[in-house]
Order: sequence, then structure tokens, then C-alpha cells
Amino acid sequence: MSSIGYESWAVDLADVGPIYPFQGSEMLMVALGVIFWLGWHRIQFVRESEHLERAKKRALDHEKVQQSVERY
Repeated sequence: MSSIGYESWAVDLADVGPIYPFQGSEMLMVALGVIFWLGWHRIQFVRESEHLERAKKRALDHEKVQQSVERY
């Protein structure tokens, strides 16, 4: 209970106000969440771009295309 500043719950909770832990650090939590979210999107963008670039190179490999056409 020390994280919210009360030592006893024997009070009228209507007068207490917020009773969740880490009160006052909401902006820090939001900032960390946004930074994590943007970082995750950046990592995904880089990985997917690399994957698509490799797929494009494989699809445009003329020798493999020619071999697959000659088979049929």
C-alpha cells in the first residue's frame, strides 16, 4: 500500500481518489508505450522490407524463370 501513500484502508474510499499503483507516472508510461510502439513498427518495417527485397530478387531471377518455363 505504500505506493499510493496510504498505510491503512480504514478510510472512506470516496474521499481517497486514485487507488492504483504508480499514480502520477501515467505520462512516463504513455511515453514508454509510444516509444516501444514506434520502435516495434520500425523493426517490422526493416524486416519486411528485407524479406520483400529477397523475394523480388528470387522472382526476377531470369535463369530460374527460364528453367521453370523449359520444364513445361
